Amino acid sequence: ECEIDKSNSHLKAAHHLLGLTVDDLNRALCYFSITAGRETHLRSNSKEKAEKGLLALIKATYGAMFAYIVKRVNESITIDHTNAVGKKYNEQNAVSASIGVLDIFGFESFKSNSF
Repeated sequence: ECEIDKSNSHLKAAHHLLGLTVDDLNRALCYFSITAGRETHLRSNSKEKAEKGLLALIKATYGAMFAYIVKRVNESITIDHTNAVGKKYNEQNAVSASIGVLDIFGFESFKSNSF
């Protein structure tokens, strides 16, 4: 039967940041439910399926964090001003600075910060 390793030193931080209890995280990764008609049956995942689920959770969390960081950086470098008619800018006509990114593939500079 599949179960989270409760002796893992990172478990406390992980479940705290996800806003889950250890039991909730264990249930989400190690079990799945099948509903047939009005009955729901809980089944245990294999260790391999639980590991794939964990990898999917990690990738989704990383992607959400990256999107959040890009959004916050874009908001912080956008110049907030009002045009001559008194209308506030929107995303289409906002003026912003630019940021270059150096990663393992080399230096890139984007006209618009996105991914």
